[in-house]
Amino acid sequence: MKRTQQTVLVALPARDYDPSEAALPWQRLREAGIAVRFATPLGEPSEPDQLMLSGQGLDLWGWIPGLRRMPLLGLMLRANREARRAHADMVGDSAYRHPVPYAELRVEHYDGLLLPGGHRARGMRAYLEDPLLQGLVADCFERDLPVAAICHGVVLAARSRRESDGRSVLHGRKTTGLTWNLERSAWNLMRFAGRIWDPNYYRTYPERRGEPAGYRSVQAEVSRALASPDDFLDVPAGVSHRWRKRSGLFRDGPQDHRAAWVVCDGNYVSARWPGDVHAFSQKFVEVMGGSRSMGSAA
Repeated sequence: MKRTQQTVLVALPARDYDPSEAALPWQRLREAGIAVRFATPLGEPSEPDQLMLSGQGLDLWGWIPGLRRMPLLGLMLRANREARRAHADMVGDSAYRHPVPYAELRVEHYDGLLLPGGHRARGMRAYLEDPLLQGLVADCFERDLPVAAICHGVVLAARSRRESDGRSVLHGRKTTGLTWNLERSAWNLMRFAGRIWDPNYYRTYPERRGEPAGYRSVQAEVSRALASPDDFLDVPAGVSHRWRKRSGLFRDGPQDHRAAWVVCDGNYVSARWPGDVHAFSQKFVEVMGGSRSMGSAA
């Protein structure tokens, strides 16, 4: 039986996804009349990275029980008001409360795939390393379904391998992702001005002994999976509002995409961080609108 409405799958970890990168695309897809379903490892509702919702625990005093409830730096780093509202709506959605287990995912049940990011190692590593999820991502690319990946979600795409040649599904594609410039800035902020007792909060995979700085960053790992490192696209010189896009101090809005940097290669859309999420969501909706895929009912 054919579905009459397009359906996008949002793949989430068991915990620690970035609330902005999941909820704002969910909201935009719903506004466009696209159905959204969710998947988690065991079919239980996912838990967001609470630090990104409250901001509590990101300041120097974040480990002190009473003082941690008075965030300062955390207010700037957490999801903004619009994202927090969208997230509250999303977690109240029946589809979010009843996700599909990874083991039951079938590519023919969906018309598009969204891979949000997150950075906290305790939840994100299992997500990025899951073979079932990597297999689904590879199947989506094989069928040329629309796929959107943001931040560490791009790592999941890069780790997903084509059956035909064993190469990453991003080999031969143009992409962006969390740049080393942004990742290093957030890491340094925690090491010297914020969560100093947990300095690697923003580093999902810190370097091992003897490895150069940034070797395990998102940009470096994704670049190693590409046909050429030049296929990882950061904001080039000469682009309007380049400093705004690269500084990490500004986020885009529904009608203001000056701070955003999004790369689209065919049916594949990628972005760097929550500061790109409105432009990223809009481009994914546009790609979905150009897709004619419509599989069988789940």
